[in-house]
Amino acid sequence: MNEKFALVIPTLNEEANIGPALDRARNSLDPLNIPYELVVVDDDSSDGTQSVVQNYQQTDPRIRLVVRKGARGLAGAVIYGWQRTNASLLGVMDADLQHPPELLPKLVNAIQAGKDIVIASRYVEADGVAGWNPIRRAVSMVSTWVTVPLQKSTIRVKDPMSGFFIVRRQCIDGLKLQPEGFKLLLEILVRGNIRSVQEVPYHFGLRNGGTSKANWRVGLEYLQLLGRLSKNAFLKQGTE
Repeated sequence: MNEKFALVIPTLNEEANIGPALDRARNSLDPLNIPYELVVVDDDSSDGTQSVVQNYQQTDPRIRLVVRKGARGLAGAVIYGWQRTNASLLGVMDADLQHPPELLPKLVNAIQAGKDIVIASRYVEADGVAGWNPIRRAVSMVSTWVTVPLQKSTIRVKDPMSGFFIVRRQCIDGLKLQPEGFKLLLEILVRGNIRSVQEVPYHFGLRNGGTSKANWRVGLEYLQLLGRLSKNAFLKQGTE
């Protein structure tokens, strides 16, 4: 029997993007003939994002809208969505189409083949971030490099900062994941019961519409996450 797959798509003012994202995700997943649902977790958008999703869910019960009020943050939205599905395979994809939904079949096939987590990676191939300016490349490289000491020696990935991945629910059961920030994958890799991983290369695309949510607070939350994970790693070593 095919395991159920739930793809959480966090949104905040993504009216221009969410319709195409849902269409492309369904077109990619339907040929797989697996049970799935698309869970749009909206952080109380002020544009027409919710109306667009509501129109979709009227004709497709596999599409669900969940609205969070008084909360912000990608990681928190993803966790909120995962808690509201009974699927055993849990995924996340951005709504802005920088994550190509057409990659979903490769991710699903890899997780079905037995991997604990499958990651859409910008750094497996050289052109994954083609088009980025030098400053953005440098920031991304440094942000990735500083995670190396935190990663498990048996599980090393090239793109621990990816926001496009699928993980088995059993690998994170019982974990209280940090809802602040954007870098949920890193915490799962460090703290989750992950024994096998596969990275699937892709090219990080341009935003289709709307505006980026990245700001100084995102950077601060990332530094705080690194601090917490470093402390956890130190305490774990001290008990071994």
